[in-house]
Amino acid sequence: MLHSKGIRRAGLTTTAVTAVAAAVTVILPGTAMAASTTTSTPPPACSASALQVSARQALHRPVGTGTGAAVVQFTNVSRKTCVLKGHPTVAGAGNGSPAHNTPLKVTPTGRAATVTVRPHGKAWVKLTFVQVQGEGDGYCVSGKTPAAYPTMVIGLPHSGKHQVALNDGWWAECDNKVTVTPVSAVKPS
Repeated sequence: MLHSKGIRRAGLTTTAVTAVAAAVTVILPGTAMAASTTTSTPPPACSASALQVSARQALHRPVGTGTGAAVVQFTNVSRKTCVLKGHPTVAGAGNGSPAHNTPLKVTPTGRAATVTVRPHGKAWVKLTFVQVQGEGDGYCVSGKTPAAYPTMVIGLPHSGKHQVALNDGWWAECDNKVTVTPVSAVKPS
């Protein structure tokens, strides 16, 4: 009899250990699954105040004496990561209020993707204008009068409008048209 009680206790102990192992097996996959399905909140769009904007003439631009093409740089000056996405709006402006401007007809190129911009990180767009031809005051091939602006107002979806001057002169263009790339994490030339 003593022997059968030992077997019975061993059997109960084995059953208890098996039940605990089964319970752990059931808990672990559920726990791993819950951790893998958790999503983090994406960063918000960069606010206008989070961005410092500068512009320079592009290295690769159409032949002529106007601006031709410019690269606009957006630097995240905030302490938080944010995102930019989309094609810019563009308007010629004086040195006064950005609200007083002349909108240009924008032709978007390329597909827009979300660009994550960490603090001190940068993103870019490239603007290509109908080029002014000739010397002096220049002329437009279309016969229209060239336009020159000390600043441009560059707008980005959900990230405000930014008044910016070229780092080396005025913005000069013909026909009030501009072709724009979407915001990119790769600096265009």
